[in-house]
Formats: sequence, structure tokens, C-alpha cells
Amino acid sequence: MGAAQLAYALGIPAFLSDAKALSEKDKERLNQWGIDYEEHGHNVDRLKAASAIVKSPGIPHTAAIIKALKADGAVVLGEVDWAAHYTTARLIGITGSNGKTTTATLCHHIMAAEMDAVLAGNVGQSLAGTLADRMRYGQPDPEVVVLELSSFQLDDVFELKLDQGILTNITPDHLDRYDYDLNKYAASKMQLATYTSGQFIYCDDDPITNTALEQWLQEHSNPPKLLAYGTDTPAGPHRITTKENNTITIQLNNEAMTIEELALQGKHNMYNSMAAGLSSRLMNIRKETVRKQLSTFDSLEHRLESILNISGVEYINDSKATNVNATYYALECQSKPVVWIVGGVDKGNDYAELLQLVQGKVKGIVALGLDNEKIKEAFGEVPAFAEAETMKDAVRAASKMADKGDVVLLSPCCASFDLFENYEDRGRQFKNAVRML
Repeated sequence: MGAAQLAYALGIPAFLSDAKALSEKDKERLNQWGIDYEEHGHNVDRLKAASAIVKSPGIPHTAAIIKALKADGAVVLGEVDWAAHYTTARLIGITGSNGKTTTATLCHHIMAAEMDAVLAGNVGQSLAGTLADRMRYGQPDPEVVVLELSSFQLDDVFELKLDQGILTNITPDHLDRYDYDLNKYAASKMQLATYTSGQFIYCDDDPITNTALEQWLQEHSNPPKLLAYGTDTPAGPHRITTKENNTITIQLNNEAMTIEELALQGKHNMYNSMAAGLSSRLMNIRKETVRKQLSTFDSLEHRLESILNISGVEYINDSKATNVNATYYALECQSKPVVWIVGGVDKGNDYAELLQLVQGKVKGIVALGLDNEKIKEAFGEVPAFAEAETMKDAVRAASKMADKGDVVLLSPCCASFDLFENYEDRGRQFKNAVRML
């Protein structure tokens, strides 16, 4: 829809084709813009006649319709690639298996204090929709666009030029889209470096990132400037941002900046703050602004969001945790006994790395999904185990397992599409179910 909206704003004739049903709201908007559309299938001949196809990132390049269009010589673009042609803003692209939304939002929170900055891409509104809205309201081109980019969006990129790229980490995720091959998934993430012309920021504590970067450098002779953050020893060759005794230090241009107070706690958020702080300093945001904004940031909805404390039991919504690494961080943060709600659409998860944490912290599990066999096989020996197919039943089962002083943690470790529209819907249903207890 964002691409259609931008086409309308630019006066470019467009046609929208969807294999599924369009919502009444979307149809109303398309009619208002004078854009023709179809639903419940694709008119291949009409699509082949277009000068270019802007593809949704959710459609893989292996889809029959895309293969047919490419075989006929059609130009197939990603939405970000296409929309970027219509802005002169400096572009910061952020990807990673975990932390990309928080890091992108942190970057925007800091930069927007001194610049006309917008947040777009895989978080909030699409780049095309964001630019179209600014045109609609007569606003100028932004100075900087902070873009959260998924691996699916990166797979659609051919021409994008980023002033900065930030890779938070690479852990197994979406492997069902990449033939269950971690190397293919890592290569998809490393496309961010390919399309970065300025500085490429990465975490050198992450072993998969380090390996993927080494391989990428062997294949690319003219890389962007590499800058790393991390805490482990020994430091990598590009590290300029680290942390000691609760103080982050950014060493840039023979000048050190220290940051002592962070609004977001936890090791994963420390990494996110290091990346955002370094990115902002490279954008010439003042030290005082960086410090202030990192100390005043509110946590994101659906990411370790404390909902209520009922009879001494804390309920935490971490619905955005859709892979093993995200859930690892969520469990690692807990200092109280945990009743863990987990499950959904498995994306090729290897639960082995969670076993030690689960044995040490989890007193009960509620498996929430249509197929819980893999979860039962991995964690079936916990003291209490239950299954549920609705959020209401899952929360009730978890509340019965929990005692005063415990935590009920929704950290699904899986995609949401078996029972929910998306992770936001899953998180909202969790919050509603908790409030009904």
C-alpha cells in the first residue's frame, strides 16, 4: 500500500495486485487515489505489461508469479529500493536477527532531537508511505531516514545507497526461508554492507557476524569504513566502542565520549545503546544530546514490557521475541522463577542453547500453538507443562503455575501466524488476557 500511495503522490499510474483479499479500508484508499486493483489472484498479462513491478518483501523470489515475471524480462524492485529514488535524505539502514527495532528506534530518538529525522521500513510505516505522507502535508524532504531492514527487504535490494549500515547480530532466524542454511541467511544480512557507502557498524562480540564479515570481505575489495562495538576480549580490529564498569566509551576522531546512564537495562539493550550512540555521534549529534536521549528512552511495546503485578506475580509481554536468541535474552534478564509461555510457528529453531537457562530459571511452561511437539521434546521435563490453543487459556494455565514472587513471561521464540495476525496481535491478546484475570 505504501508503494501505491507514493505512486499516487508522484502522479505515476499504478495498479495493485494481491493474491489475497484486500481490506475494505485499503480498497477505500485505493479508490480515493484512483488506483486500479485486483484481489484473490494475479493477472499475469497485465503485470507483464507494467514498466516495473514493486514487490512486497513477504513474497519470496522463488514464488511462481515472480519467476514468471522475471522470465518474461520484467523489472522487479523492492519497495525500499524504489522509494529511495525519491528522497535525498541521508539513509541509515539497520538489520540484525535481534535488536534492530530497538536500535533503529533509539537512533531516531537521539537524532530527532537535533535533526529532521524519520523512522521507517520494517518498523512503523514503509519508506514509500512515509515519503508520500510528507508530500501530502507539504513537508520538506527529511534530513535523515532511519530504516529498519529485514533480510527479506535486503533480498529485494539492487541499487540502495546507505550512508550508514548497522548490523546488530546474526543468529538463526527465518531459516525456513533460506533452505534451513544459516550461511545463506547470514549472506542475506551481509547485503547491508554491500549497499553501505559510508560507515558499517557491527558487534564484534557476535561470532556469526565475524565469520560472515570475513567471508564478505574476501568477496568485496572496496568495503565501507568498518566500525565495531563490543565488550568481550580480545577486541576485534575495528572496535571503537566498548563498556567498562557500567560506562560506555565511544572513541572517535581522537576523542572519547562516555555514557553512564541508560534507560534500557540488560546486556542486549546495552549493545543496542552502544550501536545507536556510535551511529549518532557519526551523524554529528552532540554528546549532551546522545547522553540525554539514551537516558530518557521508553522501552518498546511487546519487548520485555511489564504489564501488571497480580498477587505478587509479574506478567511480562515479550511477544516480539520470535527466535531463540531473543528469548535467550528475555530469560537471561529474569532474576525470579519463570513460568514461560512459548510456541507458535517454528522457523527452524534449535532450542539446545536455551536448555541450561530453562533448567536454571523456568519452573513451568505453557506451550501455545497448534503444533507443540518440538517444544515438548525439548523442554518436556520441566516441573510443570501445559498446552493451549488460545491466549486466554495460556494465561490462565500460567497463572495457576505461578506463585507469589514469580514471573509469567510471554516470549514465544516463534512466529505468530498459526493463531494470531502478527506478534502485535499476540502481545495485545496477552495483555488483555492478563487484565481479565
